[in-house]
Amino acid sequence: MARYRGFALLGALVAVVALVCAAIIGGFGLLGNGSGALWGGSGDGSRDSRAQGRTPVGTAAPASSDSWTGTWAAAPVGVERFAPLGFPGRTIRNVVHTSIGGTSARITLSNLYGTSPLVVGRASVAVGNGGAQAVAGTMRQLTFGRKPTVTIPAGGQIVSDPMPMRVPYDSDLLVSLYTPQAGGPVTFHSQAMQTSYLANGDRTVDPTRTAYTQPAKVWRYVTAVDVLNRDAPGAVVAFGDSITDGVKSTDDANRRWPDVLAARLRGQHMGVLNEGIGGNQVLGDSVTGRAGAAGVSRFQRDVLNRAGVKVVVIDLGINDILRGRETDPTKITNGLRELTRQAHARGVRVVGSTLTPFGAHRAYNPVTESVRDRVNEEIRSGRVFDEVVDFDRALRDPYAPDRMRPVYDSGDGLHPSDAGYRAMGSYLNLQSLVGKARADL
Repeated sequence: MARYRGFALLGALVAVVALVCAAIIGGFGLLGNGSGALWGGSGDGSRDSRAQGRTPVGTAAPASSDSWTGTWAAAPVGVERFAPLGFPGRTIRNVVHTSIGGTSARITLSNLYGTSPLVVGRASVAVGNGGAQAVAGTMRQLTFGRKPTVTIPAGGQIVSDPMPMRVPYDSDLLVSLYTPQAGGPVTFHSQAMQTSYLANGDRTVDPTRTAYTQPAKVWRYVTAVDVLNRDAPGAVVAFGDSITDGVKSTDDANRRWPDVLAARLRGQHMGVLNEGIGGNQVLGDSVTGRAGAAGVSRFQRDVLNRAGVKVVVIDLGINDILRGRETDPTKITNGLRELTRQAHARGVRVVGSTLTPFGAHRAYNPVTESVRDRVNEEIRSGRVFDEVVDFDRALRDPYAPDRMRPVYDSGDGLHPSDAGYRAMGSYLNLQSLVGKARADL
């Protein structure tokens, strides 16, 4: 009898070992395989049945889980001009676009640049159906600490309670908030390339567009949308300037290069967050208040504090040359190395871009081009980022390498066209997002 019990125990041990081995092998699959799959998806960027168009994700973690992943984000830039008291007695309806979906959502509202407390009388989230119109039956009123009203202190932010709802992939969400009284300067993101709206009175839970008669291409107060999605391995953050922000791309069409990347990663259920700010620099704070804090200052807030971030793609430095008039390339690359160090301290992988051509731009001259060339030389050396995506090579004209190909130029010699942004988003090697090699800093 003892012998039979011994055999049974041995069999149980073998089964446990087999299960452990299977789990380990399955774990390797998350890091990519010969088929090109990065995080267990199809590997070719195509969408499965759950990721098609407006179809919501299948499974998701319970609301008590800590598996939040960012689906959309925008960096606070400064204060909105001509609204020194905010929008008392009015409703703001922000239109944002998801990269991935989920079965619960939470919203971050920021009063970072405010000088007085901001009272939010009511807030809501709904799936968009074009402009300010909501899809019928999707309107949800948000709460904050289980209360419909919240006060955000000057310089602070608030995250809503989790809201169970079916958040679709690749779709618009409407984030609305009513401000019943003056709240001081409005923290906003300029150059949204997306139309949002204002209405008089409390129209927070109004699903129709009728009252929203005042459009503006900005995002007010809202800085992040996170979702619960058990299939999501995390998020990629695109960190940069106006080229990352998508300036000169077609309005309301989601044709920025991070949007192209999001489409490629959708089958992998990977969130993509755009933290570009027009005019932003690696080293210099905006002197006008319209180009955000320096990249080295805002990196933790806008990248490392985002939900589920695993990788950051950095495309920053052109404005240090063109606006900051920096002539020492070493200062720029040292600043970029500091971003890499900050990311490594939090276990985040860094993919960095070469600086794209601007030879047809009005600020071009031999000095600015020389600085750009030397920054790019150091970036390509592998001593700045873990991995390099050569956006310069992707966009440049082979017959005039200091300029973009004409088809990729929006017309100002600096910002890409829709075709240029598509080329950038398509050029990035998805395998670079999951490598283990680190930059030789």
